[in-house]
Amino acid sequence: MVETIEDRQPAAVKARRPIRTKPVPLSGVNSSEQHRVQVPIQELNRVLGGGLVPGSLVLIGGDPGIGKSTLILQAAAKLAAGGPVVYVSAEESAQQIKLRADRLGVHEDALLVLSETNLDQILDSLEETDPGLLIIDSIQTVYLDEITSAAGSVSQVRECTARLMQWAKPRNVPVFVIGHVTKEGAIAGPRVLEHMVDAVLYLEGERYHQYRILRAVKNRFGSTDEVGVFEMADTGLREVRNPSEAFLEERGAGVTGSVVAVTMEGTRPILVEIQALATASAFGLPRRSANGLDNSRLQLLVAVLQKRVGLKLAQQDIYANVVGGLRVLEPAVDLGTAIAIASSYRDEPVDPKLVAVGEIGLSGELRSVNQLDRRIMEAHRLGFRRIIVPKHAGKPAGRVNGEVEIIPAGSAAEAIGHALGL
Repeated sequence: MVETIEDRQPAAVKARRPIRTKPVPLSGVNSSEQHRVQVPIQELNRVLGGGLVPGSLVLIGGDPGIGKSTLILQAAAKLAAGGPVVYVSAEESAQQIKLRADRLGVHEDALLVLSETNLDQILDSLEETDPGLLIIDSIQTVYLDEITSAAGSVSQVRECTARLMQWAKPRNVPVFVIGHVTKEGAIAGPRVLEHMVDAVLYLEGERYHQYRILRAVKNRFGSTDEVGVFEMADTGLREVRNPSEAFLEERGAGVTGSVVAVTMEGTRPILVEIQALATASAFGLPRRSANGLDNSRLQLLVAVLQKRVGLKLAQQDIYANVVGGLRVLEPAVDLGTAIAIASSYRDEPVDPKLVAVGEIGLSGELRSVNQLDRRIMEAHRLGFRRIIVPKHAGKPAGRVNGEVEIIPAGSAAEAIGHALGL
């Protein structure tokens, strides 16, 4: 809690009252879509909903070192071809930004750098530049003189964001705002910050993995279902146009405890490899550890495998992992996780051309999942020849396009039998 004292001067009495805005009928409002600024990075463009809306504020958060500044600097360099872009860095000097730009191969004359923390001076300097895009890195390090609290405090962050919004909306200039996150992963500052901006994006991923996921949690001008996949390289973040191939490229054949599942990230199906390891516990209390999966969901699946399938896992340490650093929370990967655990426990490998899709209920039944046709087509496109699906999904047994074999299963036990050839 930070105490702030604001001395507000009474506004001068005007000679006449301003003209008030009158309500208008909804049917009379022009519904033509506003022209968007296309971002040359397709994965970022997808998450934004098809481009930047003029006058919009986009807040980008993520863990330290995850690549927020790198991604925005790359986008700024490509957008600078259409007009001046101002990159305001309140954390680094212009020389530090130049070093990063050299590493990324960015050499745009229209990309202007300003190292300043006072927001009033920043906005004053923009009057002479008239930029087509403004970037603030970061909102927690800029401040206003009329507020006595320190930079990064609740009042400073709120008022600075409001000032940026008042500046950007009349000029139709889109603004990227980079925000720090707390140790819980939420954007630092008041919750009202996320309500004020038009879009909130999170750059996620394990710091020591090369893949990064850009996800929208709020978007007033598009869907929040889309994600963008990037790969961290020496020259910056590279777009991953085919995430399924990237996540499966190092998969070994004939290895126990490895199964391919299909998850939906927005409208994009992504094939991921799920690995599981079941080994005898050396202690009285067996461990259950998940990386990339919900740990409580793993506990539930282990309980179902013990009670409904008959696997004796009570004295087994069980570890589950999604390869590539992707975090999957969709229940459609339940079946793949269960088959991987059974494969490791029985020491039986799964057919490398097999894909498993389905949600597992507490009674061991398989429940249908959404967009099953798109999942099947993605598996077929990548060369998989067998796919286990829930029986109630309406897919009869047989072959699709003469190549992909559909295997309906009504329960987890039946699906594991098909996968392991039992």
